Amino acid sequence: MVIKPKVRGFICTTAHPDGCKVLVSQQIDYVKSQPHSQGPKKVLVIGASMGYGLASRITAAYSFGAATIGVIFDKPANGARTATSGWYNTAAFEQLAAEDGLYAKTINGDAYSKEIKDKTIELIKKDLGKVDMVVYSLAAPRRTMADGTVYTSVLKTVGEPYTNKTIDLKNRIVSDITVEPASDEEIRATVKVMGGEDWKDWIDALKAADAIEDNAVTVAYSYIGPDITHPMYADGSIGKAKDHLFETSKHMTEQYGVRAYISVNKALVTQSSAAIPIVPLYISILYKVMKEHNVHEGCIEQMYRLMNQKLFGESVITDSENRIRLDDLEMKDEIQSEVKKLWTEISSDNLDTHADLDGYYKDFYRLFGFEADGIDYAADTDADRAINSIIE
Repeated sequence: MVIKPKVRGFICTTAHPDGCKVLVSQQIDYVKSQPHSQGPKKVLVIGASMGYGLASRITAAYSFGAATIGVIFDKPANGARTATSGWYNTAAFEQLAAEDGLYAKTINGDAYSKEIKDKTIELIKKDLGKVDMVVYSLAAPRRTMADGTVYTSVLKTVGEPYTNKTIDLKNRIVSDITVEPASDEEIRATVKVMGGEDWKDWIDALKAADAIEDNAVTVAYSYIGPDITHPMYADGSIGKAKDHLFETSKHMTEQYGVRAYISVNKALVTQSSAAIPIVPLYISILYKVMKEHNVHEGCIEQMYRLMNQKLFGESVITDSENRIRLDDLEMKDEIQSEVKKLWTEISSDNLDTHADLDGYYKDFYRLFGFEADGIDYAADTDADRAINSIIE
């Protein structure tokens, strides 16, 4: 079948297997080309099929020769419907890892559930004994509890409405948007989905099963950003969840015999960030400025730097709150001063000079295997790809 991108809202409903494989291979090649530190050898990545989670798995495998188990929630191809990009990414990673003699197996299902935790731990005990690193990189919109209760996260402010610029990406129009505040119940639900409770549940389950090493490292990902995005992110409903995530890291470090860290990463195009009002316009301006300063990074560069320079280098490099700051380049004064200047000036008429919309779009489509070099997207391709190790 000929696979073309079909975009609906903030997601693409198709994915290209050959494009995904090329893009995974490029990330692997990047890590292979870099110097490496000494790091963990048995790594569990929860949320391993896209973005920072996938890049974490690739970096652990190809920097440290680590055996990796990934937990994903993706769908295979079915008739005229392609698989999800996460499925294709995982199939490509496992094939390439096997060719390089690396252990890689995958659990497919709802990472919030006890069933998937039990299956993952069973695999760890059988094949690895214990893990020495756990990466928690879930970005799910909802969470179903054991009793059937469903919590759904929201992208809203807290306390007061917030008005600022946003962009209609499809029509390339800049306008103002007002975001209403979340209710107390919506904030609580967002914390349930995106806070630290499930991260802690995973570590609880691993410890109870004696499937995690003493003094193991675990890391979860967050974002802070500049004042422009604070009402929608750092001070919004998501920010409340990220605050809970941070408090969870402190609790686990103090009480659990693990070293738990929050890595504050830079703003990038993801399925999650594309849905947040105001943020896509900020990202497109940020891309322009960081590329002009030659300090732009994607997921793989960020995760390589996290694991080889910040977390497993000569010492762990953190800020005064014990957070790892991979947003250090984004938040440089010279970067943010230029971004703020362009933000005040930007309009629908000057998008091409004030923002990198082409770069934004390219990164968005690459999430789904499109815009990869060397792929003939007009050619027929088989949408079926197998993940040989998958456990469902």
